[in-house]
Amino acid sequence: MLNCVFRIGEFGGVKSFSGFEISGHAGYGTAFNEREGNDIVCAAVSSCTMLVCNAITENFGAKAEVTVEENRITLTLDEANDSALKLMSAFYEHLEALSADYINIKLTII
Repeated sequence: MLNCVFRIGEFGGVKSFSGFEISGHAGYGTAFNEREGNDIVCAAVSSCTMLVCNAITENFGAKAEVTVEENRITLTLDEANDSALKLMSAFYEHLEALSADYINIKLTII
């Protein structure tokens, strides 16, 4: 199961996504007798997660803490950044669309 947890925070009195944690595996590669690492769903989520992390920190210059571990990527915004906030919202919507097609993606907002 891919667990996608989005945190809500408050920036300047406005509530919006303040970070996320993506962890686990979708399990589609191993479900079709392929070895781990050949999972197209995990690859899709991992790729868009890294794109979002890099865009927020490198392209938008937002102050954010990004942690990459085995099977887990976490991003926490340290400040309000309009572009970063919009991108995180779009990222959530993208994962929501994927989760409609692949039941092994679980989205949570806390």
